[in-house]
Amino acid sequence: MPKLSPLTPLPPDKLRHFCDAAQFEFETTAVLQPRSHIIGQPRGTRAIEFGISIQSQGYNIFVLGATGTGRATAIEHFLREQANGQTTPPDWVYVHNFTVPYQPRAISLPAGEGARFQARMSKLISDISQDLPQAFEAEAYQNAIAAMQQELEEAQNKLLQTVSEQAEKDGFALVQTPSSFVIALVTDGRQLSPQEIAQLMQQLTPDQRAALETAHQALAEKLADVIHQVRQMEMTARRRMKEIDREVAAAAVQHHFADILGSYKDDEEMQLYLTELHRDVLAQIEDFVPPVDSENTEEIDLRRYAVNLFVNNGGAEGTPVIRETNPTFHGLFGRIEYELQAGLVTTHFTNIKCGSLHQANGGYLILNASDFYRNPGAWEALKRALKDGKIYAQPPTMLEPGQVMAKSLDPEPIPLNVKIILVGSLPLYYSLYQTDEDFAQLFKVRADFDTEMPRSPETMAEYASFIAGRCQEEGLRHFDRTAVAKVIEYGSRLAEHQLKLTTRFGEVADLVREASYWAGVNGEPASASGESEVASDRALTTAADVQQALNERIYRASRAEEYAFQEMLDGVIFIATEGGVVGQVNGLSVIDLGDYAFGQPGRITARTYMGDDGITHIERETEMSGPLHEKGVLTLQGYLGGTYAQEQPLSLSASITFEQNYAGVEGDSAASTELFALLSSLSNIPLRQDIGVTGSVNQRGEIQPIGGVNEKIEGFFRLCQKRGLTGSQGVVIPASNGDHLMLHEDVVTAVAANQFHIWPITTIDQGIELLTGVPAGERNGDGSYPAGTVHHAVQTRLRQLAEELTKFGDSDE
Repeated sequence: MPKLSPLTPLPPDKLRHFCDAAQFEFETTAVLQPRSHIIGQPRGTRAIEFGISIQSQGYNIFVLGATGTGRATAIEHFLREQANGQTTPPDWVYVHNFTVPYQPRAISLPAGEGARFQARMSKLISDISQDLPQAFEAEAYQNAIAAMQQELEEAQNKLLQTVSEQAEKDGFALVQTPSSFVIALVTDGRQLSPQEIAQLMQQLTPDQRAALETAHQALAEKLADVIHQVRQMEMTARRRMKEIDREVAAAAVQHHFADILGSYKDDEEMQLYLTELHRDVLAQIEDFVPPVDSENTEEIDLRRYAVNLFVNNGGAEGTPVIRETNPTFHGLFGRIEYELQAGLVTTHFTNIKCGSLHQANGGYLILNASDFYRNPGAWEALKRALKDGKIYAQPPTMLEPGQVMAKSLDPEPIPLNVKIILVGSLPLYYSLYQTDEDFAQLFKVRADFDTEMPRSPETMAEYASFIAGRCQEEGLRHFDRTAVAKVIEYGSRLAEHQLKLTTRFGEVADLVREASYWAGVNGEPASASGESEVASDRALTTAADVQQALNERIYRASRAEEYAFQEMLDGVIFIATEGGVVGQVNGLSVIDLGDYAFGQPGRITARTYMGDDGITHIERETEMSGPLHEKGVLTLQGYLGGTYAQEQPLSLSASITFEQNYAGVEGDSAASTELFALLSSLSNIPLRQDIGVTGSVNQRGEIQPIGGVNEKIEGFFRLCQKRGLTGSQGVVIPASNGDHLMLHEDVVTAVAANQFHIWPITTIDQGIELLTGVPAGERNGDGSYPAGTVHHAVQTRLRQLAEELTKFGDSDE
């Protein structure tokens, strides 16, 4: 009689890798120094160090990995450490272009000099606005202008006097009108009216009239010549007065410009700009000293002399590290603001505002790839800037909603020298690599961030330092070493591996914050005697606080889980946890709600009967299963053929289903469970209902590892616990999942008390023996199996089905 092969359940110490707090040399994290380097990412760190060190074009960095690993934050801290010892990039200012006004000029200045230059220019224009009017109010200037005006008047009067004398000799007079001078007939010193002139002309003989007209014409020509000379004198005087004004203004502002030009004697760009500004001030004196007779009461716009401090690195130490959380076009490349004046939309070079790309110029810019890629205009503009090596401060080609078309500016582009660090997922990286022809040339460095790292004394120390950093930076309660140990165990649970820790530090940080909160809520008795139950604030976070934070998380998210288990307890969902049933087994699945996942047992049944349709999976036929699950079902057909159809045909019809499943099935982790149900149905040997089963299987009957092993075990354990642990219940798992076990301490305690068991298996034979209590059986040389084994019963039943089907086919009916 064949004997059962012994199958030993896992001992308690194999179910959870506890962290011994005694191994830590510190008592609390308060004595630890936070570390700024990237934890647990040697491959990614090396790639980033390479990317930021190589200066060749196109070596920007794409950091890929799962969300929640804290990539962006860790990289930002890492880059800031690197940037501290590097040279601070220059300031950039925009100034008026006196040659092409709509193209403001960009000027580079040493870090911090931009603000000083802006202040100096503001003071310069203020001083000029004060000094110029004072210079023109000086007595010497007033006397010079008065003398010139007197000289002009005397010369003008002398010329007009000659005309007046000649006119008087000829019977005429020089008369001044509001606009000029005219020659008029007079009698006894009185100017004749038009009517009197007409009467006089009628009284004169033709010769007299001709002589009078000739005299008048000669006087008029002489007057015209004199007036022309007077106008020339006035123009010459005005030119001379302008020269005097310019000389006075030049003398008044010379020392101002001499000082500022001397400060930038080695900067050709500044020399050119200041020289042009000096020339414009002398050419536009009226803007500072309006003429006395000017009727213009509007304030003169002197903004063309202003300085737009576009990028200010004066307060920076080292190279900038900018993390842009809203990577729109304007967020990256800045914008040109507009203003409404007299009903017209207009702008000015002082309205040019910088973006994060300008702020990061000379340093590093961190962007979220998925957010950035949703802004195609910004993506295309960034690629253009990286390829051209220039930043263009221009509006996008396409107008956004609410924008209006207005006369704009074309600012001079600024040279670009920046390292772009894109943080994104692996699918997005491959999508960009395959669909965007520029991506591979612009992002040549791939920094791959893993979601886990080895669990070693060094990495556990890194965890402790990380906790210390969070406590110090966020003002949280420091952790004692028992709390640190509990967080490390949580890190292994997230990694689903006893020998690894998660690098999803965003989730670890959340646990640290929540544990600190519960430490404050819990407090501790103010009196050791217990007379007072009033809680006081506690300075340290303990392991109990960490555990409460985990329990509170589960409580907040487990409503659906409790509802499902209650339906099992109420008999609404059929799940047996005792006895034995043919063709029925408890499968285990994971329900993922996003922020919470839990294991849930489900009944899997199989029925076999005569026919040649093979294995029919009801979920597949109803399109409720995914491709991975369908692959697992098809694998069963290969196992049956390889195990039982070497000497006989495989002829059967079978149906398999997940009972009371209405949400669909995906994954192949139930393949072994389905095979156990199928073998039980064929052999007519009942399966134990006090055991839950999970595991993938290949065509050779080898049990393969699955995901979510902890949740699956805990799900079946909770149901058994609620119904009452009997000491025979347990779960069958793939032996290759042994290192993945980080079970809840309740499960470990139950196993230690021999109330619950976890059996690791490597083959279908081991599992079927445990579930049936019958030996699986080893194949004989002739291909048969020993009597009294599961395989013999299955093989016999398959032969019967084939013979009966053949007999049925040969009958008359």
